[in-house]
Amino acid sequence: MTRNNILLGVIGRPHGVRGLVHVVSHAADPANLAAYGPLADDRGRRFTLRWRGEGVAELTELRDDGPARIADRTTAERLVNTRLYIDRAQLPEPEDAEEFYVADLVGMTAVDAAGAVLGKVVTVHDYGAGASLEIAKDGAAPLLVPFTRTCVPEVDRANARLAINLPTDIIDLAHEVGEVEARSAEGAGDRVGTQPASPACPPDHPHPRRSRASTSPTTGARG
Repeated sequence: MTRNNILLGVIGRPHGVRGLVHVVSHAADPANLAAYGPLADDRGRRFTLRWRGEGVAELTELRDDGPARIADRTTAERLVNTRLYIDRAQLPEPEDAEEFYVADLVGMTAVDAAGAVLGKVVTVHDYGAGASLEIAKDGAAPLLVPFTRTCVPEVDRANARLAINLPTDIIDLAHEVGEVEARSAEGAGDRVGTQPASPACPPDHPHPRRSRASTSPTTGARG
C-alpha cells in the first residue's frame, strides 16, 4: 500500500465457468467495495465490480476500446491474486481531528522528543486493544508504539511526520502490546498486503488516536 493507492480488495479463484471470481474485500463494509467505482491494479488496468453472491463478483475491465466483461474461466484464472486499489482522494477526510486513515500513517517519519529519526511507520496493528504503530529503521529493532496522545503527541499529516514519546514505561508497554498482537496475528495471513494489517484496521475507515493505552487485548480502550 502506498500513501495514494489504497489496497481495498484482492481477486481470488474463479467461481464457475462464466468468468465470476471470488473477491476478498478489505472495506469496512465488505459490500461497499463495488460502490467505489473503478478499481485499479498494479499494472494500471481498471475494473468495475458487481456482486453476484456473497464474496463472488462479476468483473468488467475498462479498456480504451470500451468495457470488456470477464466472461470465461480462463480469463478469470489469469486475474487470481490481482490486487485492487482506490485512490486516497476517494476517501472523505475524517470528521474528528483525532482520527486517521492507515494510509495516512503508514510511511510517516517518526522522530523522538529531540528530533532524532526513529524510523518510519510500516504497519498499523489492532488486535483488540486499540491501534499500535510499528516503526522500523535499518539496523535497529522495530518499535511498537501504542497510538495514544501520550505516546504520539503530534501527527503532522501535511509533512508526513509524527512525534513519538518513549519514556521507559511506554517502551515496556509497547513490548507487552507487541507480544499480545504477535500471538493474535498467528495464522492471520501474510505481511505482503494480500490481507490488511489486522481485521480491526479496515483501510477505508479512520482510526482514533486514544487518550491512553489499554492493557486488555479483549475489551479495547476508552478514550
